[in-house]
Amino acid sequence: METWHEDVQCFDVLNSDDVLIGQLYADLYVRKHKRGGAWMGSCLHRRVKGDVVQTPVAFLTCNFSPPIGDDPALLTHSEVETLFHEFGHTLHHLLTEVSEMSVAGINGVEWDAVELPSQFLENWCWHQQSLALIAKHYQTEEALPKELLEKMRAAKNYQSGMQTLRQVEFALFDMRLHSVKEITESVQSVLNTVRQQVAVLIPPSTNRFQNSFGHIFAGGYAAGYYSYKWSEVLSADAFGRFEEEGIFNAQTGVDFLTAILQRGGAEQASDLFVEFRGREPKIDALLKQTGIL
Repeated sequence: METWHEDVQCFDVLNSDDVLIGQLYADLYVRKHKRGGAWMGSCLHRRVKGDVVQTPVAFLTCNFSPPIGDDPALLTHSEVETLFHEFGHTLHHLLTEVSEMSVAGINGVEWDAVELPSQFLENWCWHQQSLALIAKHYQTEEALPKELLEKMRAAKNYQSGMQTLRQVEFALFDMRLHSVKEITESVQSVLNTVRQQVAVLIPPSTNRFQNSFGHIFAGGYAAGYYSYKWSEVLSADAFGRFEEEGIFNAQTGVDFLTAILQRGGAEQASDLFVEFRGREPKIDALLKQTGIL
């Protein structure tokens, strides 16, 4: 069901028996005085108290270009990818079947797995089969040409090896800073050692990037910056099963629903991944996806 209130759409989420399991408020378009960016937020969390089930409610906020006149909203590919990413978080929140609020949906999910559903869903933005359903010329209905998609993939993966090394450098620097009881060498020395091990391009000696590395000092990623790259490993490897069995394979989708999306933070994320994938995660899928392998 869909209702309107100004710029916000409300959707009821029903299960296969037409029972309400959650609701979504979508506020997708930019407007004056609206906070910039894109994010998914939780309004209500699933909880069960006695015979009463509180169904989850999420809001999805973006700042896409709105429809103009008789023309529909024409999203860029980057905006579509953002929508899929935030909708992955939304599904994680709304589809949970956990009864304890503190570990239902996105609550209590381990930091290095919380981005799994969001980054996982982005994969459908890069496949010809899925894009054929949504990426068409709004007037002629011509499908996105395969040649153009290949160019987009090549642009996405440009210098992906360098970008990977950059993230490895940041993650190792962060972990080494936060894994010792006391610092016996300068922060710069720690960073220099890491760079000697993994960096291809060494910044000038006057560079003091670490002094403004807010993620690990003020952004909640202390000793956890590695989770950026690790969540990419998990999402790519999980999607690898869809590539093997069909990106629209219904049973594979059900398995992802029951093993990942419905379980929230009630169980170890690593155990849930193994349940879905049938093994421990491997990096091969990400290396292939980024054009490195």
